[in-house]
Amino acid sequence: MTDKKYILSLDLGTTGNRAILFDRQGNVVGQAYKELTQNYPQPGWLEHDATEIWQDVQEAIKQVISNNKAKATEIAAIGLTVQRETCLLWDKTTGIPLHKAIVWQDRRTADKCDRLKAEGKADVVQQKTGLVLDAYFSATKLSWLIDWVKENKPDTNWDNVIAGTVDTWALWNFTGRQVHATDISNASRTMLMNLDTGNWDDSLLELFGIPRQIMPEIKPSMGIFGNSSQDILDEKIPISAIFGDQQASLFAHGCDRPGLLKCTYGTGCFLVAQTGTKVTRSNNQLLSTVAWSTPNQTNYALEGAIFTTGAAIQWLRDGLKLIDNAAETESLCQQVDNTDGVYFVPALSGLGAPHWDMKARGAFLGITGGVQKEHMVRSVLEAIAYQVKEVVEAVNKDSANPVSLLKIDGGAAQNNFLMQFQADE
Repeated sequence: MTDKKYILSLDLGTTGNRAILFDRQGNVVGQAYKELTQNYPQPGWLEHDATEIWQDVQEAIKQVISNNKAKATEIAAIGLTVQRETCLLWDKTTGIPLHKAIVWQDRRTADKCDRLKAEGKADVVQQKTGLVLDAYFSATKLSWLIDWVKENKPDTNWDNVIAGTVDTWALWNFTGRQVHATDISNASRTMLMNLDTGNWDDSLLELFGIPRQIMPEIKPSMGIFGNSSQDILDEKIPISAIFGDQQASLFAHGCDRPGLLKCTYGTGCFLVAQTGTKVTRSNNQLLSTVAWSTPNQTNYALEGAIFTTGAAIQWLRDGLKLIDNAAETESLCQQVDNTDGVYFVPALSGLGAPHWDMKARGAFLGITGGVQKEHMVRSVLEAIAYQVKEVVEAVNKDSANPVSLLKIDGGAAQNNFLMQFQADE
C-alpha cells in the first residue's frame, strides 16, 4: 500500500460539487469545485439536473488529480458525502433520469403532507422514521415523481425504473451501473426507512405509493460499496464510505459520543447532536436520525434542520441584489449598531425545526423611513443566529446535559459578525 498516497473525497452539495484529495495525514492536498445550476420552475419548487451533477463530479475529479499531478493508481479509496433528501428516478437501461431531481428545499408536496396529516398519519410516520411528516424528506417527492412519470411518460417500463438519493445516483454511475445502493444515514432521511430495523418499511412504501423494487439496498455507512469503473479513472478504486453531508460533518468534528453538538452554516443550518447507539426520541420537534453505521454498530443523532440561512445571503446577492458577494455582509453589518427595529422572517422555503411550517413565507417587519440597506442585511444575519439559538434551546430541553460547546463549519461560519452575534446570543 506504500504507493497509495491519497484518499479522494467527494462532496456533492446543494450549490455545487467538490472533489478533494487528502494525504495520509489527513491534510488537504488540493480540491476542485463546480457550481451547480439551480432550477426554479415555480415558486417554492427547486430542481437539479442529475446528469449535470454526474458530469461535474467527473470533471472535478479529473481536475483535482491533474492539478496536483496525482495518479489514479495512488488513490487508496473514495469517500462520498452528499446533499440529503434530494431524489430522482432513472432508467437503468439508458442511465437517463426520467425527470430532474427534486431538491430537499422543494415544497411542491406540502399539500400531500397536509392531507396525510389530516388522515392522522403524522404520528405513525414519526414513530417509524423519527422524522416529522414534511415535504423536506424524499418520500413525497418520490411519490410525486412516480405520478408525474405515469402521467407524462405512460409507456415507461417500470421494470427498468430505479430510484435513489444523490449518493445512490453517483454510486450507480461510479460503479459502471452495477451497484444500486445507499447508506443508512441517507436512507434514514427518506421518510421510508424504519429507524428501529434499518430497512425499508413496507407500510410506509405502501402509504406513499412507492414500489419496493425501485428502492436501493441499504448498506452500512462505512464499508466497501463497490469499485469505481475503469472507464472513469482507468483504475478500479474502492468506494469505502458514504455519509449524508451533515452526518459527515458530525463525524469529522469528532462528535462520536453523546453530548457533542455541531452546526453547519451552509445553504441551511443543520444542528446535529450525537446520541450514541440507541435511538433518542425528541419531545421538541427535533428529528431522530442515523448518524452513521459500521457493519457492527449503528450510531444515532438528534437533528434540528433549518432550511434557509446561507440561502438567504445568496438571495440578498442574486435576488434583491443588495450585495455583490457574501463576504461584504460582515462589514455592512458592522456599519450599524442594530437593525433599527427591522426583523427578517427567513421562511424562503417554509420553516424547519422546531416549527415545521411548510406554508410559512419570508418577510421583513418593522421597516420605517430611516431603514437603510445595512439594517436589512444585518436583520438577515441576525435571523440566522436566532434560528440556531431556537434549535439549541430545543436540544437542551431534550438532553440531560445542556450544550456547553457548539462546533461550527460551513461558509457562513467565516463571517465574524455572525459568529460573534451567535456567541452573544
